[in-house]
Amino acid sequence: MMEPQFKKNRMKQVSIKILVGLAKFFSGATIRWVGCEPDSCQRVYFANHTSHLDALILWASLPRTLRAITRPVAAGDYWLGGPIRRYVSGLFNPLLIDREKVRVHNSPIDMILREIGNEYSIIVFPEGGRSLTGEVGTFKSGLYYIGKKRPDLELMPVYLDNMNRIMPKGEFLPLPLLSCITIGPPIWLDPDEDKNTFLMRARQAVLDLKEA
Repeated sequence: MMEPQFKKNRMKQVSIKILVGLAKFFSGATIRWVGCEPDSCQRVYFANHTSHLDALILWASLPRTLRAITRPVAAGDYWLGGPIRRYVSGLFNPLLIDREKVRVHNSPIDMILREIGNEYSIIVFPEGGRSLTGEVGTFKSGLYYIGKKRPDLELMPVYLDNMNRIMPKGEFLPLPLLSCITIGPPIWLDPDEDKNTFLMRARQAVLDLKEA
């Protein structure tokens, strides 16, 4: 007779496989590694943001071994908004940020770095919110401070193409489409590089992948 915890873990693994399959089906996503390869070293995948499903689809598109050690950073108010989202978020193990409680003395960057330790990679969206036009917006300062506090992390630019049409604003269910995920070579914060210069360079690294 199976132990309850074993059965629970097995059910979770089956649910994760189903979730990954659905994410790949609805996105039709192909993933390209340009100037880099999948690797288990600690990384920060930073991408443009146009859909609530960006984090899930990017995570699901990674090789299985990398999914196990990669945690998307996502908005807690969205993923905790109802039993279905809460259940799904429990499967892909995101780092949920309460945007209402972000303060100077309560920095989400410190929480993120504390949670990942020396084990996890993360997925972040430096624009801070979804772009409704599909254009890549100005990057906020979070990526800069991650690079400054953890210079050992590889900062991997990612361009998500056609994601904004999978689940348009106001839609409850995703629409099956073909999309593309392009991951480029890592960048690092230069020791003497100021914040604005780095953020513009990081944003350009994402934009360059659109034509890669």
